[in-house]
Amino acid sequence: MADEKLIPPSPAAEDYAKAAANSPDDGAWFAKTDPFVLFGEWLEDAKKKEPNDANAMALATADAHGAPDVRMVLLKDVSGDGFVFFSNAESRKGTQLAANAQAALCFHWKSLRRQVRVSGRVDAVTTEEADAYFATRAKDSQIGAWASEQSRPMEGRFELEKRIAGFAARYGLGKTPRPPHWIGWRVIPTRIEFWRDRPFRLHDRLEFTRDGAGKPWSTHRLYP
Repeated sequence: MADEKLIPPSPAAEDYAKAAANSPDDGAWFAKTDPFVLFGEWLEDAKKKEPNDANAMALATADAHGAPDVRMVLLKDVSGDGFVFFSNAESRKGTQLAANAQAALCFHWKSLRRQVRVSGRVDAVTTEEADAYFATRAKDSQIGAWASEQSRPMEGRFELEKRIAGFAARYGLGKTPRPPHWIGWRVIPTRIEFWRDRPFRLHDRLEFTRDGAGKPWSTHRLYP
C-alpha cells in the first residue's frame, strides 16, 4: 500500500566500526573445536553486558502435526550433555515435546551483536535433577508452580489468586514438594551455530554439527 510504513534501513557502515573492531575475522575463533566451551565463553560475556536475563532463549517446538510454536524461556544449566530448562509438562510446550521430542533454541545478545542457534533431540531430565533445581527456587515460585494450570484457560486473576492462597496454606510452612507435572528437559544438540554481526550484513557464522550425542563435532564456516 502507498501509505505503508516501512522499517528504516540499518545503521550506516560507520556505525559498525566499533563492533567490527571488537569482532575481527580471526583464525583462532574459527579454529574452535568444542561448541560448549565457546558457548560458555559467550554466555559469560553476555552476563557482563546484557541488562536483563543473559540466559533467556527462544524455545521453538512443534506439535504432532508439525505446526511450530515459539516462546522465551530461561536456560538453567548447560554442559556437554546439553541445554536444560524447566516448566510445566502439561503446558503447551510440554504437550508438544511429548508428541514431538525435538526443539530449537536461539540466544540473542543484542548488546554483543551475537546469537547462538541450537537444535536437537529433547529428553526429560532425571527426577533427581528436577527435585534438586526445584529446591533452589523461591518459596513463592514453588507455590506458583502448584497453582498455575499453565497454558489453560483462566476466568480471571482472582481464580489464580485463590489457587495460590490454597496451596500457600498447604505448603506455606516447611518444605514444598515438587509438583509431579513440573519437570525439566535437556536439548541434546546435533547442530549449534554461532553468529557474529559484521558490517554490510557480511556476518561471521560458525556451525558445529554431529550425527548424535557423544559423536564427534564437525565445523563449517557458513556464508552470511
